[in-house]
Amino acid sequence: MAGKPPAGDPAQNAPDVAPPQNKAAGLPAIGYTLRAAQQQMGVMRTALTLLRVNQKDGFDCPGCAWPEPDKRHAAEFCENGAKAVAEEATLRRVTPDFFAAHSVPDLATRSGYWLGQQGRITQPMYLPEGADHYEPLPWERAFDIVAEELRALDSPDEAVFYTSGRTSNEAAFLYQLFAREFGTNNLPDCSNMCHESSGSALTETLGVGKGSVLLEDLYRADLIIVAGQNPGTNHPRMLSALEKAKEGGARIITVNPLPEAGMERFRNPQTPRGLAGGGTALTDLFLQIRLGGDQALFRMLNQLLLEASDSASGASGSAIDEEFIAEHTHGFEEFAAAARAQDWDETLRATGLDRDAIDRALRMVLESKSIVVCWAMGLTQHKHSVPTIKEVVNFLLLRGNIGRPGAGVCPVRGHSNVQGDRTMGIFERPAPAFLDALEKEFGFAPPREHGLDVVRSIRALRDGGAKVFFAMGGNFVSATPDTDVTEAAVRRARLTVHVSTKLNRSHVVTGARALILPTLGRTERDLQGGGEQFVTVEDSMGMVHASRGRLEPAGGQLLSEPAIVCRLARRVLGETSRTPWEEFEKDYAAIRDRISRVVPGFEDFEAKVSRPGGFTLPHAPRDSRRFPTATGKANFSAAPVEYPKLPEGRLLLQTLRSHDQYNTTIYGLDDRYRGIRNGRRVVLVNPEDAAGLGLADGSYTDVVSEWEDGTERRAAGFRVVHYPTARGCAAAYYPETNVLVPLDATADVSNTPASKSVVVRLETGGAAGPETGITAAG
Repeated sequence: MAGKPPAGDPAQNAPDVAPPQNKAAGLPAIGYTLRAAQQQMGVMRTALTLLRVNQKDGFDCPGCAWPEPDKRHAAEFCENGAKAVAEEATLRRVTPDFFAAHSVPDLATRSGYWLGQQGRITQPMYLPEGADHYEPLPWERAFDIVAEELRALDSPDEAVFYTSGRTSNEAAFLYQLFAREFGTNNLPDCSNMCHESSGSALTETLGVGKGSVLLEDLYRADLIIVAGQNPGTNHPRMLSALEKAKEGGARIITVNPLPEAGMERFRNPQTPRGLAGGGTALTDLFLQIRLGGDQALFRMLNQLLLEASDSASGASGSAIDEEFIAEHTHGFEEFAAAARAQDWDETLRATGLDRDAIDRALRMVLESKSIVVCWAMGLTQHKHSVPTIKEVVNFLLLRGNIGRPGAGVCPVRGHSNVQGDRTMGIFERPAPAFLDALEKEFGFAPPREHGLDVVRSIRALRDGGAKVFFAMGGNFVSATPDTDVTEAAVRRARLTVHVSTKLNRSHVVTGARALILPTLGRTERDLQGGGEQFVTVEDSMGMVHASRGRLEPAGGQLLSEPAIVCRLARRVLGETSRTPWEEFEKDYAAIRDRISRVVPGFEDFEAKVSRPGGFTLPHAPRDSRRFPTATGKANFSAAPVEYPKLPEGRLLLQTLRSHDQYNTTIYGLDDRYRGIRNGRRVVLVNPEDAAGLGLADGSYTDVVSEWEDGTERRAAGFRVVHYPTARGCAAAYYPETNVLVPLDATADVSNTPASKSVVVRLETGGAAGPETGITAAG
């Protein structure tokens, strides 16, 4: 029997705190997984649903984008994936009666956790201008409202079409096609806030903005460097791949400001040793780096490799691959000059490491032929993220670790199809070749002017330049920075529309009018005029495969995302469009046929995706050491080394997830691997830093960010937790601390919010924060 949603909003301001753990998964994870799933789905539905997750004939987990191995376990999911599935396949329902009982002002006082726990939305809901309650309405009226507002715009560029990574390839392709037929490239997506820096750096240096490794490369690597990433919470199935790599002889260097239990020791719940024994120690060397010091670390490693090559002191031949550099790279001399000039004192200041630790890392590098570097938000969300990732590429190029087995770049994407959405054209700065292909295939002239990314969309809404905001999934106001500014900007819109499965805060921060359009989830059967349909997704390593839901839909009025886009396009574009929207809605194979003619790598799409496990997209640097860059080669770079500078008495804050969380979805109030239970309003501070600031463990503080223009932002009432972070660094959960991230604090080039390097001061004497953990903007 499934449990009921919480009647009240639990307090989040007085957590219980214990020492952090040093191992992850095992039997406890199984217990937490089953309890969380059964609370939402009941016992029988839990068993039937979880056994289909990530199977070749099942559905793709709506959580992370980590790839599946070819040989799969019967239980091919992790704890957080099971939670994501359970909240989608829940038996709880949000009906019109719920909205009649709860006004929007009332819902705006609730936490994101409480909102998400209420269950699946079952009917289209409408908030009229001036009203304070959502009310049900027919689908056709909902499409009429969107069409009215879009047609009333002075320019198509006054509309913003946002996309979440949950959206399938088919829906994403249709969505960008509709937006461009409407006349705009305003297609911001969640990638703008996470791996945009990776795409920017990799496109310029290697010619392809994606990772270059497959799972088999991890298994064959001699050394894996995991930088700025916490797989144990954010991509737990990655731990199984790292364990297999260790069994094959790989060593692992972890680079992170916080020790994370999953990278210390992994108890694999699929093996007897993981269940009954101590599991596998993963990390061979932990470099507890200061936030933002990664570029300096890799620059110094590169200097040391060049010096080792000069003295022929490499443990396994030359320290650099001179033949690869000569044949396949450009810009080596300028890079080498910059690397040789790197200063040790500056490196130690930037990284917070000692020289011995860096020398130990160098020895491991020199003893390794094939190296993979993995990273996530810890590298991508700083002002200097793009040059940092370019320095990682420099490091790999020096020893020829691109385009050979067991080696390469591995940016680990967060959401299950965020990479596929970009491949399908969800991008505000589309390549001319992609637009040319669209024009040839569909017979219209797509707009060529670049559109708005996430940060620029917020500014446009704030300044009146955007008036309609349409979101295909996601929780925009909780995912974005500068909460007060963002929510005020969204409230200036004429209309906000959210295609959603469950409630979130974006539904209660609305424009003058608002719509919630309920959609099918990954777990549900999709029946259209052409019969039962399936969709496709692309994982973090460029593998494309089918996803087939099996559950009955949560309600009779749910529409699939492709159906929503097709019906909206027909209503908005009318007879002016030559696109066969009605055919696309009935038969998704027709969509895939057009994708095969527009998107490189998808030729013969239907046949290839029909194979069990799908297919791998081509990747020129990996497949043949071809680099489609401006120079035709892999490009070394020589950017100046940057790192955040801290005024006296300040700390550098990173926002991060708890273990009971996936992106902005809060599954529960615990972060058990870090020892935090029953609350989220905590700030993790190194005990020595806390002592210097007079902050006792268990005291309360206001966290105040300081921006270069003199403005301050405040998150009140956080419990101080003494924690083994790097000196000078602090950590706290988002979205509660998004209020502290200035809208203008972004990465150069990629414009990604710099959520991992926020200068803050902690004001002592604060009281316990809000009971429900609503942000300052709430």
